[in-house]
Parts: sequence; C-alpha cells; structure tokens
Amino acid sequence: MQRLLFPPLKALMGRQYLRLLARRAAPRAQCDCIRRPLRPGQYSTISEVALQSGRGTVSLPSKAAERVVGRWLLVCSGTVAGAVILGGVTRLTESGLSMVDWHLIKEMKPPTSQEEWEAEFQRYQQFPEFKILNHDMTLAEFKFIWYMEYSHRMWGRLVGLAYILPAAYFWRKGWLSRGMKGRVLALCGLVCFQGLLGWYMVKSGLEEKPDAHDIPRVSQYRLAAHLGSALVLYCASLWTSLSLLLPPHKLPETRQLLRLRRFAHGTAGLVFLTALSGAFVAGLDAGLVYNSFPKMGDSWIPEDLFTFSPILRNVFENPTMVQFDHRILGITSVTAITVLYFFSRRITLPRRTKMAAMTLLALAYTQVGLGISTLLMYVPTPLAATHQSGSLALLTAALWLMNELRRVPK
Repeated sequence: MQRLLFPPLKALMGRQYLRLLARRAAPRAQCDCIRRPLRPGQYSTISEVALQSGRGTVSLPSKAAERVVGRWLLVCSGTVAGAVILGGVTRLTESGLSMVDWHLIKEMKPPTSQEEWEAEFQRYQQFPEFKILNHDMTLAEFKFIWYMEYSHRMWGRLVGLAYILPAAYFWRKGWLSRGMKGRVLALCGLVCFQGLLGWYMVKSGLEEKPDAHDIPRVSQYRLAAHLGSALVLYCASLWTSLSLLLPPHKLPETRQLLRLRRFAHGTAGLVFLTALSGAFVAGLDAGLVYNSFPKMGDSWIPEDLFTFSPILRNVFENPTMVQFDHRILGITSVTAITVLYFFSRRITLPRRTKMAAMTLLALAYTQVGLGISTLLMYVPTPLAATHQSGSLALLTAALWLMNELRRVPK
C-alpha cells in the first residue's frame, strides 16, 4: 500500500509532509476496530501535519474576504467623491474661509447659543475676506457660509473614519494580504495628509496681503494640490476595489490589444489632468473672464494670454491662459476618448468592456456640454457643481475601462 500511495503523495505534498506521514504509516498489530493511542510526534490527519509544520495558516485572504475588502474600498471611494463635490460647492458659494481656525475635536461641536454665534462672527470679522468682500454681511448670511464649510470638514472626518476603522478591523482579522496591507496603509496615510493639506490651503486665504488689491482667495497652487491628492486617493481606492470585485478577462495578448491598453492609460491620464486644471480655473475665477464659445471674445486666441513675466507664470496665474488651457485640455480629452471608442470597436472585446467604453464616450460629451453651458451662463452654482461632478464620473469611467483591459498575471 505504501508503494502505491507514496509516489503520488510525494509529488503533490513534498518530502517534508511525506516524512511526517510516514511516522503514522507503521502497520497495526490489531484489527482496524482497535485504535491505538498516538505517541508524541505521530499525527492522525494531514491538517494536523500542516499545523504542526507551521503551514496551517492561510497567507492570502479568501475570496469572500476579498469581496468584503473590495466593497469597503468602493464605499470609501464614494465618500471621497462626496468630499470633492461638497468641497466644490463650498468653493462656489465662497464659504471656505468662514471657519478661521482648525481643531480636530473641538470644532466638531457647532455654536448653539446666540453668544457663541456672535463670538464666531467676530473672529471672522478680523480677517481679510470680511474686511474687503463681506463687510456688510449679516449674522444669518454668515451662518450659511459657516455651515457649508463645517459640513465639508465634518465630511472629511467621516472619510477618515471610513478608512481607518475598517482597515484596523480587517488587519486584525487577517483579511489583508501582505501587498494589500501596504496599500491600505498608504491610503490611510493619504487621508490624514489630505486633512492637513486642506487646512494649509485655507490658511493661504486668511493671511493679510497689504500689496494685494484683489479679493481674498486661497492659493490656486494649494487648491490644486488639495484637489489632486483627493483625486489620487479616489483613483487608488476605486482601482483597488474594481480589481477585487470584477473578475478579470483573459484577453489574448495581441498587438492591437496592447495598443488599446496603452491608449486607454494615456486617455485616463489626460482626463485626470483636465480635472486638475479645473482647480486653477476655480482658484482664479477664470470661468468669468471669457464667457463665449468656441471663440474667446472676438478671437480664437486672446491677446492677453502672455500678460505676466516670466511667461511660465501665465500658465498658473493668468486667468485668461488658465481658461484657455482648460478648454484645450477638455477638447483634447473628448477627442482622445472618441478615437479610443472607435479603436475599441475594431477589437473583439467582452460585453462588459464594450459597455465601459460606451459609458466613457457618453460621459465625455455630456461633460463637454456641461462645461460649455457653465461658461455661457456665467458659472451658476448648480450647473458648475454638476460640471465638477461630471469630471469625477468621467474619471471613474476611464478607470473602469482601464481595469477591464488590465493584464492578467500568469
């Protein structure tokens, strides 16, 4: 019997398990109905052998645990999207400078009495936005912008809890693989960094600038950094979630597929860059300088593109150049998405992948329509907020298509 069973067991399990099982393979002196007590070093089952040899622990999470982690990260990416949209509305309503200090725990309790509200309003009156822009603001108007900023900050804390608490639970349960642990740590660290970066951005709008004659606003550089880090957090969470939840397609690695995959990656990067350029448009109120389309005023290329010196400053500080760049990036993005869609139709792809490409195309033209309408109507808050939400939806579709085309490791 040993000669019949040991060769296949040796091939499947290896020499170490075979030696352990051999201890148990000694012939019995009695019939099979009598069970002898085991001596130290003898094991009755393969599972006991595995446990005793230190290999009984599972190094990778089960499929069920992967689905739970994937759904958690999908919810987290949704909370980040909500924070981005709410932050955009806060910026559009000029509410971001209403809270003039930052405390992690203390500011979670809003003012409740009339005296507390008047004290909060007096603190706001000491800063440039009230002195220059809102010097005739009433207490009721101040409450509105204060609650807008308060909602954004509280939502940010909710995002932090949505990441950190489940991450600690899954870590303790052993549901995270070694690679996933590093990724989750990076995501939680990025959440904390995002909160600090938000306050660093707000501080730039609270500083006294004696030489400035413009209305007080946050630095467009810090605003772009704040939005950019939020988009990175959103993309990383969504990509990881989709990779865990969507079964990969085993597509043949042809030259056409390789080109399509590279083109999809480049298009997604272009969509990300276009969304990031929107932060400079918002930070400089560049959507209000030329409210016409397709021309900017009476010309295709306005004369004040290069007003500042050195020339590079115009790309980030000249509202005319910033709007011009955003237009060019938007047109380039929708053109690239159109080419990508028709390129994908030339390749045999699964139904889900085709749906992702079609969704990306539809959202691209919807986003262009929203952007043009926002510009022509002088940036109304509801339409501008919808346009910003559309950029997130477009980025989501681009990531979905990239995930559908990802290479399956062998």
